[in-house]
Amino acid sequence: MKALLIIIAVAAAFCLDLLFGDPRRLYHPVRLIGNLISVLERVLRKIFRKTKKGERAAGIVLAILVILLSGGIPFAALYFCFRVHFLLGFALEIFWCWQLLACRSLQVESMRVYHDLKREEIEDARESLGRIVGRDTDFLDEQAIIRAAVETVAENASDGVIAPMLYMMIGGAAGGFIYKSINTMDSMIGYRNDRYKWFGTFAARLDDLFNLIPSRLTAILMILTAFGKDYSRSRAWRIFRRDRKKHPSPNSAQPESAMAGALGIALGGDASYFGSIHHKSTLGDPERPCEAADILRANRLMQRASAAALVLYALLRVLVVFLILH
Repeated sequence: MKALLIIIAVAAAFCLDLLFGDPRRLYHPVRLIGNLISVLERVLRKIFRKTKKGERAAGIVLAILVILLSGGIPFAALYFCFRVHFLLGFALEIFWCWQLLACRSLQVESMRVYHDLKREEIEDARESLGRIVGRDTDFLDEQAIIRAAVETVAENASDGVIAPMLYMMIGGAAGGFIYKSINTMDSMIGYRNDRYKWFGTFAARLDDLFNLIPSRLTAILMILTAFGKDYSRSRAWRIFRRDRKKHPSPNSAQPESAMAGALGIALGGDASYFGSIHHKSTLGDPERPCEAADILRANRLMQRASAAALVLYALLRVLVVFLILH
C-alpha cells in the first residue's frame, strides 16, 4: 500500500509541476535548507580549527547535520499528518514532492532566453541566462548563450527532475528532501576555491555519489527518446559513449554529451566563473551552428526523458514490491 501511495504521489507531483510549475508564492523549502547550510557553516567554522583536517571535519559535520534535519523534519511531519488523517498526510506528500521538482521552472526560465534571442535582445538574453547558470554571462555572444542554456537544461534534467524523482520513489518526500539537501550543499560549498577546497570536499563527493546513477540514467533516457526530425538517436549514443567522461565532474558530461549528440551541436568549452576562466572540453561535434530553436528542442527532450523516468521508476517500484511479497 505504501509503495502505491508513493507512486501516485510522485506521479501527481510531476503532473502538477508540468501544469503549474513551482508554487512561487510559498516559501520554498530548499531556501530553508540553504539558510540552514549558511548558519551551520558560520557556527562550525568558529568551532573547528582553520586547518586542512579541521575544515574537512567541519564540512563532514555540516553535511551530516543538514541531511539529518532536511530528511528528519519532513519525515516526522508526514508521520504526524498521516496519524491525524490519511488525506492530510497524502496531500502533504504530494505537495512537497511537487515543490521538489523543477521541470516546468527549468523550461520557463530557459525559454525566456529563447524569446529574448528571437527578439534579438542580446542584453536581455544574457540577463535571463544569468538567472539559471553559475557562469559569467556579461560578454557572451549569441552562440555561447545558446550553448549555456542548452547545457543547463541537460544538466538540470538530472539534478532538478530525474534525480529527485528517483529518491522520492525510494523514500517519498523525505527521500527527495535528502537529495535536495545534498544537491544544495554542493551548489553552495562544493567549490574548489580557497574558501571551500577542504570545507566542501565531503559535500561535493556526496553529491557525485548521489548523482552517479541519475546522471547516467538521464543520458540513456535522452538517447532513447531522441526521435523525430530534430534529433538523432544514433548520434546521441555515439557522442555519449565518446564524450561522457570529458568533464572534471563524473556526472555533468553524461546528460550534456547525450544532448549534444541528439541535437548535432557542440556544447561545453571554456567558461568564466567569478571572473576566472575554467577550461573545459568540448562535447559533441559542431555539425552546424547553434540556433535559438535548440533551447526549445532541449526542453522537449528533457520533458520526454523525465516522463520516461517516471514510468520506469513506477514499474521498478512495483516490480520490487512484487518480488518482496512473492
